[in-house]
Amino acid sequence: MTYTDFNQGWSYRRKVTPFQELGGTAGSPWTPVTLPHDALITTERRADAPDGHTNGYFAGGAFEYRKTFAVSEEDRGKPVYLEFDGVYRDAVVTVNGALAGRHAFGYSRFLVRVDPHLRSGADNEVRVSCRAHLDSRWYTGCGIHRDVRLIVKNPAHIAVDGVRVTTPDVDHEVAIAEVAVRVRNMGAMTSTLRLAAVVTDEEGTEVARGQAPVTLLPADEETARLRLLVDRPRLWSAETPALYRARVRLTDGDQVVDEVSVPFGIRTLRVDARRGLRVNGTEVKLRGACLHGDNGPLGAAAIGRAEERKIELLKAAGFNAIRSSHHPASSALLDACDRLGMYVMDEAFDMWTQGKSDFDYSADFPEWWERDLEAMVAKDFNHPSVIFYSIGNEIPETGTPDGGRWSRRLAEKLRALDGTRLVTNGINGFVSVLDLVLGGMAQRRAAAQSADVPGDDQAGGGVNGMMNAFGEMMGQIISSPMVTERTEESFAALDVAGMNYGESRYALDHDLFPDRVIVGTETWPTVIDRNWALVEKHPHVIGDFTWTGLDYLGETGIGVVKYAAAADGGQGFSTAYPGLSAFCGDLDLTGHRRPVSYYREIVFGRRSEPYIAVRRPEHHGVPVTVSTPWAWSDSVSSWSWPGFEGAPVHVEVYADADEVELLLDGESLGRAPVGTERAFQADFEVLHRPGELVAVAYRAGAESGRTFLVSARKNLRLTVATDRDELCADTRDLAFVALTLTDDSGVVQNALDRDVRVTVSGAGILQGLGSGAPVTGETFHGAVRHTFDGRALAVVRPTGSGTITVEAVAEGCAPARLALTVTAARGPLTGFPAQVGATATATAVSTTDLETSA
Repeated sequence: MTYTDFNQGWSYRRKVTPFQELGGTAGSPWTPVTLPHDALITTERRADAPDGHTNGYFAGGAFEYRKTFAVSEEDRGKPVYLEFDGVYRDAVVTVNGALAGRHAFGYSRFLVRVDPHLRSGADNEVRVSCRAHLDSRWYTGCGIHRDVRLIVKNPAHIAVDGVRVTTPDVDHEVAIAEVAVRVRNMGAMTSTLRLAAVVTDEEGTEVARGQAPVTLLPADEETARLRLLVDRPRLWSAETPALYRARVRLTDGDQVVDEVSVPFGIRTLRVDARRGLRVNGTEVKLRGACLHGDNGPLGAAAIGRAEERKIELLKAAGFNAIRSSHHPASSALLDACDRLGMYVMDEAFDMWTQGKSDFDYSADFPEWWERDLEAMVAKDFNHPSVIFYSIGNEIPETGTPDGGRWSRRLAEKLRALDGTRLVTNGINGFVSVLDLVLGGMAQRRAAAQSADVPGDDQAGGGVNGMMNAFGEMMGQIISSPMVTERTEESFAALDVAGMNYGESRYALDHDLFPDRVIVGTETWPTVIDRNWALVEKHPHVIGDFTWTGLDYLGETGIGVVKYAAAADGGQGFSTAYPGLSAFCGDLDLTGHRRPVSYYREIVFGRRSEPYIAVRRPEHHGVPVTVSTPWAWSDSVSSWSWPGFEGAPVHVEVYADADEVELLLDGESLGRAPVGTERAFQADFEVLHRPGELVAVAYRAGAESGRTFLVSARKNLRLTVATDRDELCADTRDLAFVALTLTDDSGVVQNALDRDVRVTVSGAGILQGLGSGAPVTGETFHGAVRHTFDGRALAVVRPTGSGTITVEAVAEGCAPARLALTVTAARGPLTGFPAQVGATATATAVSTTDLETSA
């Protein structure tokens, strides 16, 4: 049996059917690609793209992929599968021209049996077609955007996703690891096989083992269990992400017929309204970030290292939890959360039976929902990072009796599949009564238009636009008796009540529903100070998930501050073309931390040093026409503003203090109290002058911390720096190269942006090139990018062993170079969720000598 990385050797094109070609439509050329891949990210963006503000003005389309591969005579008669971790969307898989399988949802893993269509001893062609068009409220990409593997089994084998490890009994002295294994016999004879398992720790040391015989009739599928004792277990948590590995072997006499290795963690999970969320008996407050699925310059491609880097960056910014919004996470992302330590809320759907877009999943939901929940659980089961399953996001039906019925069906389905996790749902009380709200909204819009009120007609904003228009009224609606009554049945189906923008219910529900546990599944970033105070005050409120941790493509401009002086008057809710991203993340599209990220870190109590942010001086005094609750101030942590010498600027200082003093080159510019405009913030109006700007925080009259900004000098240089200089020749590895304009001292020249040209040679390619700019007509697949606030990011992908050279040039700067080394050895990225990379053959073995290496 073999488990093979199947990401290489593909090509793709826009889909053209034979009948279209017969009618005169020319077929496009096939382009070689390595998976994971997003076919949409390199297509032309258009101002006239339908609902372009939702998807970043990408028009969508239909694409197909193909690959030719050989099947040996030795594999004749064996079951052969292709496992796709995700194909967006409406995937159709053919093998040698015959339909082998299909899958509607774009985010769930699915398995296609292909051996009935294979020719042994010959080449075979697999094709995958897919499409994306008006089927989402954000940028989805299109294509085989997650990993693929080829699985070849013997007739007697361990089922794919057939090893599940639970830890039903855990304390500090001992833990029970129960290894449940689904075993199949697709042969013609009754077989008595032997199942053996060895558990190893992170150092590869054996900590437990067991074995048992398993008798299977022809066409049988049975579950065999081994209960193994682990002494002095290392418990998994976000702070101490200790992992174990269970290696399971199935033998027939002295022949190995199958072998599977799965990582797992040992932990306990409890929750109640009095003691909150407890992991391993310790109370945990979730410092959460919502995440969409794209990876900025890579589009929707969930390449392993990109998924891992996201978690590294978010963890470094103070988060301990993520919510995969609003679709199941990739296996690579969950692998990273397991290794690095990050709690996960994995979410199933953005819609049930009522659609939110013209051609979305709602039409497929009645037929596919059970299979997609089964796929999510099969993917997640052995990941200790997953502590929540969410059955949906802002589902309108949750305010109806039928929605209460669906809530129970989905929740009970998950509990039947996996009773070890908590079930929630991101319910927005405003959306749950949208049928009543729409009438009032229409009347308000008509009145505003007749009165010619600027900026009140939020055209193109959809539900997000209506929420912004309601403003503070939204909290009143969510806490109203109407919402209380209409959502009660849907909330009752859950272990934890997930509330989107529902902080007005936190205290109220403790009185109305004393046993209800609440988590803020989606919250405004601008009120994190108030929300976190509620989380800390109330045991029944277990955490907060901000919208969002990382900026994402689509929903253009919901976090952009718009000014009256803008070319379009700044009145629209969404940014017009070439709007690209939402710009509401704590981190921008490239992963660079924005000022809100440091403010949040102070609110969380994880940063003692103050932080300085300066609002862009070119907008000083210009009226703001649109600033949504997702938008932070238009500020940058910089004191380099050439051309604005002597001009007034607004300085924000974030600090957990009573007051802050601002000094410029040692001269005091005055003191300001913390908390006047926003808690944990002091504000200053000063005249800009280059130099050293120092902020000193005081608590009870004593200095509690200080920080500074230094103006960049007039010289300009381009620097390049990589997150890692040693890579593996692996389809899941990448290097992220930061391109920064600085002076000779390394101070960022944020106001002197330039075009940067990047050249990659040797054993790698330029996979993507981007910046944090939320409005730009540039592409991610070109070799030139304009910096944003002095920064850009190149993503380099290895193509084989050897050396990669990266060279970057910009006007007025000396060329910058760096070298990366690519080795043939597999790195730490596991990529696939269960069986990893190893190939086993039928060789003589004694079950008492089962190897303990992972």
